[in-house]
Amino acid sequence: MSWWSKLLSLPWVMMICAGLLVLTGALALYSASEGAWSPWAEQHLVRAGIGVVLMLVMGFLPLRWINRMAPLVLLAGILVLLALPFFGTGSGATRWINLGPLNLQPSEPIKVVLVLVLAKYFASRTWDQFDSFTTYLPALFLIALPVGLVLMQPDLGTALMMGVGGLSMLFLAGLPRRWILLGLVAGLASLPLAWSQLYDYQKARVLTFLNPGQDALGAGYQITQSKIALGSGGLFGKGFLMGSQSQLDYLPEKQTDFVFTMIGEEFGLIGNLAVLLVYFVMMGSVLFVGIRCENRFGRLLCGGLSMMLFLYVFVNVAMVTGLMPVVGAPLPLISYGGTAMLTVFLALGLTMNVSLNLDKDDTEII
Repeated sequence: MSWWSKLLSLPWVMMICAGLLVLTGALALYSASEGAWSPWAEQHLVRAGIGVVLMLVMGFLPLRWINRMAPLVLLAGILVLLALPFFGTGSGATRWINLGPLNLQPSEPIKVVLVLVLAKYFASRTWDQFDSFTTYLPALFLIALPVGLVLMQPDLGTALMMGVGGLSMLFLAGLPRRWILLGLVAGLASLPLAWSQLYDYQKARVLTFLNPGQDALGAGYQITQSKIALGSGGLFGKGFLMGSQSQLDYLPEKQTDFVFTMIGEEFGLIGNLAVLLVYFVMMGSVLFVGIRCENRFGRLLCGGLSMMLFLYVFVNVAMVTGLMPVVGAPLPLISYGGTAMLTVFLALGLTMNVSLNLDKDDTEII
């Protein structure tokens, strides 16, 4: 394939959407710092530049080489998670590795690597193997191991996203319906046990979600202020740099978890819907690459990556609108946070790579 053909086959819609989201994030962070590029907006753009380089590198590396390295990278990531309690940093939780200008959260890139390894595993199975439950046992182990380690940090939100993303790969691979129903019943039956294993602050978040007005100045403060800001924005918003809740610092974590709320206050419901539309188009573009792909690996990988992107957006938006407990999830490519942004660009780079290998069969790339 010539360079011109490669350029034409790239998922340009996906990349344009990513660029729009990054610019939206830069403007939102500029507003969050009361009309200044530092400390957030400037670093956001620098990290986006690094992310674009990462995306291009992942897009043009040989896909077979990426597949060979993926299990080793996942193993290395698991070893880092095992060692994280001993040298990790964080307030109340050991989730990050201090690398100087960047605090790396290892659990974020592991989401992508896990999807990659599961796509490689299922694409190498024969069709008759998918009716046997033993086929899914190695995949369940691969999912349970990093999820369990992330729960120990503790980081319930990331663990749930990783677990749901991993289980969605089983569904995409062709998990029989009877086992899906059995898994749902088992999951519901285990809820009391899961509740008993939660930390006190995690239980408080769930109870606050059920009744945020019970402690509006304490545990319910974040979601109460978020709802006030969203409601005050109305249909068209108060205008850029004019949000009272965000500019007067009533809105907590406005540069990270609650950036969607700040956009809603300044640009209203129309602004929020426009952001969601861009996300929808970007995820649709990733899925479209998978649909066009002639090999199972590419279809599974793009399906898993689009699910990962959906979980990022869904969890953040549901959290700030009060539809689920506050779990600390960034809005991809918009929130301030280096690791999450680089993880999303890593996923986009893999999608780009699949788009350049649409006509290859599984034996050529696994």
